[in-house]
Amino acid sequence: MTSATAEKLHSPQVRQFSVFLQNKVGALLEVVRLLDDNNIIVLALSIAESSESAIGRMIVSDPDRTSELFLERDIPHSECALMVVELDEGPGDLSRVLAALLMAEVNIHFSYPLLVRPRGRAVLALHLDDIECSSSVLRGEGFQILSQGDLSR
Repeated sequence: MTSATAEKLHSPQVRQFSVFLQNKVGALLEVVRLLDDNNIIVLALSIAESSESAIGRMIVSDPDRTSELFLERDIPHSECALMVVELDEGPGDLSRVLAALLMAEVNIHFSYPLLVRPRGRAVLALHLDDIECSSSVLRGEGFQILSQGDLSR
């Protein structure tokens, strides 16, 4: 593994894909099956729907391969960075996370839980306006920030 790749795996940023789907039965299943067929696991999923389309936000086990597949298959998508925080006390930690982010004056654009529970703990994905600051603040409050490498194991 190159040092650049190792650096990405331990960064506080995790890649999220927003996949633009036609609002039709089975559209999401087609994308998930494509990932399954390529040994890529969907680790988190959130759906936002409108009358004509839907956006499937997902975190996957192999973001590099996912990006290649989406480009090869002309699947409309975008990528952004998220921060993933582990909640030792489960839902009871949510108010502590939110209070720490408020103290740091960091805005939360959206959030959703992961389907997996690394180390058996609840995990929350957050799209924030300042990941580096948020990561520093939450680590200072005793929270574990997970990297792509933590999730892709």
